[in-house]
Amino acid sequence: MHIGTGLVCGTKIKDMVKAGFHFIIFLADWHSMINNKFGGDMEKIETAGEYFKHCFTALGLAEDKVEYIWASELAGKPNYWERVIRIAKTITAQRAMRALPIMGRDMKAQDVEAASLFYPCMQAADIFEMNLDVACAGIDQRKAHVLAREAGEKLRWGKPVALHTPMLMGLAGIQGSDQGSYDDDPKLSSVIAAKMSKSKPENTILLHDSPELIEEKLRKAYCPPKIIEGNPVIEYYRVLAFRENETVILRREQKYGGDLTFSSFKEFEEAYKTEKIHPQDLKANMAGILADVLRGVRDYFNKHPEPLEQMRKIEAR
Repeated sequence: MHIGTGLVCGTKIKDMVKAGFHFIIFLADWHSMINNKFGGDMEKIETAGEYFKHCFTALGLAEDKVEYIWASELAGKPNYWERVIRIAKTITAQRAMRALPIMGRDMKAQDVEAASLFYPCMQAADIFEMNLDVACAGIDQRKAHVLAREAGEKLRWGKPVALHTPMLMGLAGIQGSDQGSYDDDPKLSSVIAAKMSKSKPENTILLHDSPELIEEKLRKAYCPPKIIEGNPVIEYYRVLAFRENETVILRREQKYGGDLTFSSFKEFEEAYKTEKIHPQDLKANMAGILADVLRGVRDYFNKHPEPLEQMRKIEAR
């Protein structure tokens, strides 16, 4: 699990639990099979799902705080597939194709398996099968949620609220991403293309990476001087460090001007634009912030190494 899922989505889940929501973390094993994760091998997918449960538990989201439901639990219910078909009957095959970017597929992709067309209909059906008031996911899943809202209205099942978290950019930034078309909005398409992905480990910070590895990965990150747009390190400060308008202290050696204190992201952004902050100081401090935030996850997996070891075994095959 990378920090986009763990720290961005995970933190929003904590916010919702704190606000009084009963939150379900959905382990989408059937969807992963359709999307050919691990070659569609269900045993490996289940191993990955169990590992994800441990990741969320390490972040403070154990089963006493949230409920975990597997897609296979829903798929085994008598009425589930009727829901999927009813939703499929409210849309065209073309509309289902346009929703395929929720699987990380290019909108222009033509050679896709017929099973892929089930994917958005299943995502919409999941929402109603679990009787959700709010569907919460990354912004790349918005098409599935819009589909659920429209289908729910047509079928008189209700209209769920959709809550989307931002995508965390990979270390290479937008300039290092592919140029596929993932959304009708070009800006959002480029964000989705550049998102942090576990399929690109060199471009990704994992929850259990060591402080040394985090530092090494950030040292190589795209972070041009004065540039804010498309700069992943700046984005990590915006989304992770200034999340609740906390004061952020940038530690620097005295020979480079000493520490800097910022009370807002806007102030921080202006300082970077005017070259008051060097990219290396930005990277070194973010490495320290992440190493500190993720200490509990590393401790958890040191005490419970088996889920991570199992995950590494199936990744290595």
